[in-house]
Amino acid sequence: MNSKPKGFTRKVLETAAVLATCTLAACSVNTQNSPTPASAPALEIACTALLSKTAIPNTAITSAQMIAGPFKSADQAFPVPKFCRVVGQIEPQVNFELWLPLENWNGKYQGVGNGGMAGRIRYASLAAAVNRGYAAAATDTGHEAGPIPFDASWGMGRPDLIEDFGHRGLHVTTVASKKITKLFYGRAPKHAYYIGCSKGGQQGLMEVQRYPNDFDGVIAGNPANDWTRFYAGSHLWYSQALLSDSESYLPPTKLPLLGNAVNAACDGLDGIRDGILQDPRRCSFDPATLTCPSGEDNANCLTTKQIKALNQIWSGVQNSAGQQIFPGLVPGGEASPGGWGLWVTGDKPFTSLHWRGGEGFFRYFVFEDKDWDFRTFDYDGDLEFALAKVGKAVDAADTNLQPFRDAGGKLIVYHGWSDADISPLSSIDYWQKVIKTMTTDGDPQASMAKVQEFYRLFMVPGMGHCLGGPGPDQFDALTALERWVELGIAPTKIIASKVADGEVTMTRPLCAYPEQAIWDGVGDTNLETSFRCGVPIP
Repeated sequence: MNSKPKGFTRKVLETAAVLATCTLAACSVNTQNSPTPASAPALEIACTALLSKTAIPNTAITSAQMIAGPFKSADQAFPVPKFCRVVGQIEPQVNFELWLPLENWNGKYQGVGNGGMAGRIRYASLAAAVNRGYAAAATDTGHEAGPIPFDASWGMGRPDLIEDFGHRGLHVTTVASKKITKLFYGRAPKHAYYIGCSKGGQQGLMEVQRYPNDFDGVIAGNPANDWTRFYAGSHLWYSQALLSDSESYLPPTKLPLLGNAVNAACDGLDGIRDGILQDPRRCSFDPATLTCPSGEDNANCLTTKQIKALNQIWSGVQNSAGQQIFPGLVPGGEASPGGWGLWVTGDKPFTSLHWRGGEGFFRYFVFEDKDWDFRTFDYDGDLEFALAKVGKAVDAADTNLQPFRDAGGKLIVYHGWSDADISPLSSIDYWQKVIKTMTTDGDPQASMAKVQEFYRLFMVPGMGHCLGGPGPDQFDALTALERWVELGIAPTKIIASKVADGEVTMTRPLCAYPEQAIWDGVGDTNLETSFRCGVPIP
C-alpha cells in the first residue's frame, strides 16, 4: 500500500512555493523552515543576472555589478562589505541605487532620504545601511542637483518633476527596490525601515501619510514637512528681516556676542551651566540689552534695526488675520559652527541658506519668474497661491495617521532644539495636531497615550540641524525603532553622545516628549546616568 506520510501534500506545496521565490539566487530549500540563504558565489551570479532577468513595470536596471569595498564616489571613499550595486531608473526619470550585501544580510530593507532640494544619491547613508546588514536604496527623486545649494531651477515649468521630488520618487523607488531585493535573495525583506533628516524628514512623513504600507518603521529627523509654509515663514521671512534693509543685516561676527548673551541669561535654567538650553521656550532673553550706544555699530553690540530683525526671526511671521504661518527659531546655539552663520546670516548678505532656499523655491516652483523679487512676497495672497499650486505635491502636513497606525507602523520623529534651519517648534506643533486629529473621546491625555503607541517625538537639546550644535548629537534611533517594531518595546529614551576628536565627552538621555531629561542634582552632568526622564515642574 503506497500511503504518503502525514503532511506530505502540505510540505510539497510549501516547498514548491519556496522554490518559486528563488529565481535568481539559486537558494536551496530547508523543509523545516524557510529558504536557506544562497551562498556568496551564487549571489554574485544573481547580481549580474539582475540585468537580464528583472522585469518590473516602468523600471530599467542599467547596471548591476559586484563591489568589493571600499566604495568610492566622486570625492569620498566608504568602507563597506562586498555588495551588489544595482543602478536603475524608474519612468520618467527617477534614478535610484540599491545596495545588496552578499554576506550577513539581516533580512531587512532600508530606504534612505535626501537633503536640501535632493538631486543626488546619498552614498554615505547607503554605506551606513549595508554596514548594518541592510539591503538599502536611495534616489535622486528625479532630477540632478546643480552646483549651487538649494538650486530649484530644474522645477520651473515641470510639475511632474516637482511631484516626483515631493513624494513620488521615494515611493516608486521603495516599491521597485523591495521587488528587486526579493528577486536577488529569493525571499522578501521581513521588515522595511526608512531613515531621513531635513528634506529626508519630510520624505519620511510623506511616506507615513501617503504610503502607509511602504515601511514598518520610519525615522524622520528635523522634518521640513510643512514645506510651503516653512519656505515662506522661515526661509523667506528670515531673509526679508535681514536683507530688505541693508542696515538690518546681522553679520556673522556678531553671533558670538548673541550666543554668549543668550547662554548667560538662560543656560542655567535647568540647573546646569553647560552651554545647552534644555528647553529654549523657557528663555526670555531680550536682545535689546545688547543695544549699541547711539551712533555706534561694532561686534560688541546690536543696532536697533538688527534687534528688530532678530526679534522677527524669533517670533515668526503672521498673515493679516494674525495667524502664524510657521513658528520662528528659538534661542540657543547661535554661535555654533554650521548654525546661524550658515543658515541665517551667511558669510555676507545674500549667501545664507535661508535666502538661497526661499528665493529659489518661490522663483522657480511657484511664480516661474526668473526676475521675481523676494521682497515683494505677500503672506496672504501669494502664500495661498503657492499652497494651491505646489502644496499638494510637497507638503507632508496631513495629521490623520490612522492608516499608518492600522498597518502596524511605528514612527520616531526627532528634532534638535538648536536647529537654525527648521524651527523645532514645528515638530511639536505637528505632534500636537496629530493628537488633536486622532482624539475621539475628548480626553487629551488618553489621546496622547494612544498616539504614543505608534508615534514618539524626541527633542534633542543643543543639537543643530540634523547634527552639530553645543549638545550631544550622536544617537542610534534605528535600534530603538527595530526593538519597537520587532519586539514591541516602545522607546522611552534614547542615549545621545557628544563626540570630540573621536572621544565621547558627554552622554545625555533623549526623552519621549513631553518628558525631558532631569538632572538628579548630584551626579556627573556629563553622564546620562545622572538624569531621569520626566515632565519638569513649570
